[in-house]
Amino acid sequence: MKKGSRKWLVAGSVLLCLIIMYLCTLTGVASISFWDANRILLHEVFHLDISMEGITEGSITIIQNVRLPRVVLGFLTGASLAICGAGFQGIFKNPMADPFVLGVSSGAALGASIGIIFQFGSGFLGMNSTTLLAFVGAFLTIGLVYNISKIGKKVPMATLLLSGIAVSQTLAAAMSILMIMNRQDMDQIMFWTMGSLNGKGWSQIVMILPYVILGTVLLFTSCRELDIMLTGEEAAIQLGVNVEFVKKKVLFASTLITAAVISVTGIIGFVGLVVPHVVRMIAGPKHRGLMPLSLIFGGTFLIICDTLARSMAVWEIPVGIITALCGGPFFVYLLRKMKRGGNFS
Repeated sequence: MKKGSRKWLVAGSVLLCLIIMYLCTLTGVASISFWDANRILLHEVFHLDISMEGITEGSITIIQNVRLPRVVLGFLTGASLAICGAGFQGIFKNPMADPFVLGVSSGAALGASIGIIFQFGSGFLGMNSTTLLAFVGAFLTIGLVYNISKIGKKVPMATLLLSGIAVSQTLAAAMSILMIMNRQDMDQIMFWTMGSLNGKGWSQIVMILPYVILGTVLLFTSCRELDIMLTGEEAAIQLGVNVEFVKKKVLFASTLITAAVISVTGIIGFVGLVVPHVVRMIAGPKHRGLMPLSLIFGGTFLIICDTLARSMAVWEIPVGIITALCGGPFFVYLLRKMKRGGNFS
């Protein structure tokens, strides 16, 4: 895709995302009229001199402290998972890779399970015990997988992938044992693993934002090297790319972002798998376009899924179920395309 066309596509995507964020903030099961919700947004968020006559405090709280932060968190979560998926697919050169391919989700789930079961009284840096242990579990897992895979000073991608699968299955088994031994907490653990934005607010956004920003900057500064690595590692080395450093950088940044996000929301699958592939089909494989568009598309996709999750029924459906319903059929499509010898670039 030409540079000018890419800029217009990014600008259009940003505008569409803002419109969807606005509409989804106005949408919900609570009986707040479209006009009242608009007045609340204009007065409370944009601080415009708008009459608030007839609007209850409850309605203001729902818009300002429930729906709006949830939409913002949904964007951050979807954007984070999508850009991490693009990074993983870049270093693995495989569209089947996603942010959870190396066992990050299993490590986070085990950590969260321990936190739910033992209910430690204190947290750290604004994280409660469940969130903190999920974050630590995700990082310890990627460290273990990386060290198992390391051969000398190099980390072969095939070995890294196999190590991730093995460690992930082991941690999943450990979590299952914990659930069997603590049946009273099984429902809470299962709900966490389904992924949900319910009950999250501005404090969670402030908590994860520094990690998301740092990781995103690291990934954006890796675009040129990832583009070169698409030609093959040997060719990239000859062109002066420090391939092993780029791998470490992308792995660290992606793990940092993913661990921070899922420690708050639980496991939300398929976003990091589906979105980068869709963007790649639209904008091409170059990461300078792929990364920002994946970020925007991923955030928009999860906002829509979460709005459906909280609006389709009286009781809330975990958003991870909605993303799985959308992503599962697409995953089957990828498998069928691979079977037919399709090109994923």
